[in-house]
Amino acid sequence: MSSIFTKIVKGEIPSYKIAEDKKHFAFLDINPAAKGHTLCIPKKEVDYLFDLEPDELAALTQFSQKVAMGIDKALKPIRTGVIVEGLEVPHAHIHLIPIYKESQAFSLGKKVELTKDEMKKLADQISQNITL
Repeated sequence: MSSIFTKIVKGEIPSYKIAEDKKHFAFLDINPAAKGHTLCIPKKEVDYLFDLEPDELAALTQFSQKVAMGIDKALKPIRTGVIVEGLEVPHAHIHLIPIYKESQAFSLGKKVELTKDEMKKLADQISQNITL
């Protein structure tokens, strides 16, 4: 059975797409820990990040770096943090979470409320600042 992320990649479930190449897909997290919280995934469905082949893991990391640079350019956070937990969806993924102030507490359990219009605007802002 396909993971929810595979269904997003296939267009079976809508998403706020940020970037895509032949092997990767990035989209806004619908339960964001911060404004601009983005998920980067391989299109190939692999449950555990460290089960990816070394070249696949390196490629996902490089893709995530380009997305993070787009987040930084578009949203101007202090920096973009990274969380790799991998428990909530059985599909390898990297969370990119913009950090806007040093005292900002962020975790996957915290959520900021954003409207659909705000999510769409964020996705457009970030995607326009990514060079793949």
